[in-house]
Amino acid sequence: MTDDTKTPIQRIVDVLTLGNPSTYRNHTYINGESMYFPTGRVYGGQVISQSLIAASKTVPEDRLPDSIHGYFIAPGDIHQDLLFDVENLRDGHSFSARRVNVTQSHGSILTAIASFQTQGQSGVEFADPMPTDIPEPESLTSSIDMMKPYADQSAFAKYYAQNSPFDIRYISKPIMLGPDKESAAHDDGRQLLWMRANGDIDVSQTFHRALLALGCDQVMLEPILRRAGLTVMTPGISFASIDHSMWWYRDIDVTKWHLYVQDTPTAAHGRGLSTAKVYSQDGDLVACMVQEVMVRIPEQH
Repeated sequence: MTDDTKTPIQRIVDVLTLGNPSTYRNHTYINGESMYFPTGRVYGGQVISQSLIAASKTVPEDRLPDSIHGYFIAPGDIHQDLLFDVENLRDGHSFSARRVNVTQSHGSILTAIASFQTQGQSGVEFADPMPTDIPEPESLTSSIDMMKPYADQSAFAKYYAQNSPFDIRYISKPIMLGPDKESAAHDDGRQLLWMRANGDIDVSQTFHRALLALGCDQVMLEPILRRAGLTVMTPGISFASIDHSMWWYRDIDVTKWHLYVQDTPTAAHGRGLSTAKVYSQDGDLVACMVQEVMVRIPEQH
């Protein structure tokens, strides 16, 4: 039963916490639940974030997630619990590798490989700089306020206005309310936005990294839609994440603003590729991600 006294971000933390693990041979089994999402399917960002948390329960405490690579196998049912099967692949001197298979009654819905690294290791260090001359997030309209007038007209608008655990503030023209015709005309999918968790939480660095993975999935489709001149409301459109890869390079606090620098290099055969670099507000490049998405629209006759 949903606890209405909790904020959306607090409820998400509950969903990511998962159940008590049990171990058999080289596998650890953990149960989890799903949150509501307007597609009616298990939200991809949720299940890949839960997979990261499930895997983290099996590694030494001094190792933090450095990457995850997941393939979405089949749609999940939000009314069923999830079973996370974590296989211990290797514990090396610096890295731990885990395979996570997520199932429901009809079979697998996600399989992922997660890597964890001992902190404090030295080596080469550099990063692309954060874009300059961009507006501060407080000067921009919140996605929550933007969608409130439309909450009774669209399940997606209602979710962003009332249920989303993240506050999104677009620097680029938002495509929540309509296609970006100018970007499409110039064959351009570049998108800039600020995002942070909507509320305060007290969680570990592993949870912050998992929450970043969850939040980013709300916007990874948008560069593809932007370049194609589409929105999630385009009549007859269907879309689904195919795979998702993410790398963390520096510590993260999702309650602080992060800048997403997004683009899409190509789309073909009903598939589009989306990329993102994520910066802290003080300019550190904290994470990178790539996602492939199936996007289909009815043929025009």
